[in-house]
Amino acid sequence: MDGDSTTSDVGAFLRSRRARIRPEEVGLPSHGRRRVPGLRREEVAQLAGVSVDYYIRLEQGRGQSVSDAVLDSVARVLRLDETESAYLRTVARPRRRRRSGSTGRATARVRPGVRLLLDGMERMPAFVLGRGMDVLAWNALGDAVAGFNRMAPADRNIPRHVFLDPAARELYPEWAAVAAQTVAHLRIDAGRHPDDPALCALVGELSLKSEDFRRLWADHQVKECMYGVKRVRHPVAGLLTLPFETLSVPADPEQTIVVYTPEPGSETAERLALLGSWASAV
Repeated sequence: MDGDSTTSDVGAFLRSRRARIRPEEVGLPSHGRRRVPGLRREEVAQLAGVSVDYYIRLEQGRGQSVSDAVLDSVARVLRLDETESAYLRTVARPRRRRRSGSTGRATARVRPGVRLLLDGMERMPAFVLGRGMDVLAWNALGDAVAGFNRMAPADRNIPRHVFLDPAARELYPEWAAVAAQTVAHLRIDAGRHPDDPALCALVGELSLKSEDFRRLWADHQVKECMYGVKRVRHPVAGLLTLPFETLSVPADPEQTIVVYTPEPGSETAERLALLGSWASAV
């Protein structure tokens, strides 16, 4: 997905995770200075209880028939968390799509009921994300915070906004954390859809145009972003501290609803109320 096939994804991911672990942490002698940091492939194979050849084939992307038990053993040895383990299963055994149909991104539609749900959240900024973190729909307060209506349709994409729009660094006081979080989530999406041409094009564009994206993408961090707190420096409302929750849309598994949930009575809630009144009057 970073210009190569899924073969490079699983190999680079496993190598990055091997590099995190010192031999002495898992009871192995370090044998002095090593040419590369972390565990060798032979050591991972030994600790996971598989042959060296089998593990090498896994790193080379030739492990499509690998069992859950083996992947669980490798995950245990490499100390992968739940999200990383799920990602390993995805990229080790990619499900290829027939290339004759649509990827589902260009024709993504938000159901009327979901739009009504967004509009009913009058005091909470909310928007819908699709594959590749495309912004598919939003409510009035979500637009007042993020300005989706002012963006060209092609620019309504979170990674493209974060890395290619200079205004994003002003909008997010903690831009570096937002950028890392964005890439970690996009990496999961890319692993699930290794042959989506639009997603490949997005990663290629960002890799070409943003040195920060290239560096973060090469780290192979994977992390679901289901809740947290984001700080936004809005040009009208000032600094907003926005807790958020991410909700799945059961009938549309490619879509999620992101809702900012400021504490009632907080300074941010009051500023959002004023922002909503200002936006409706403009």
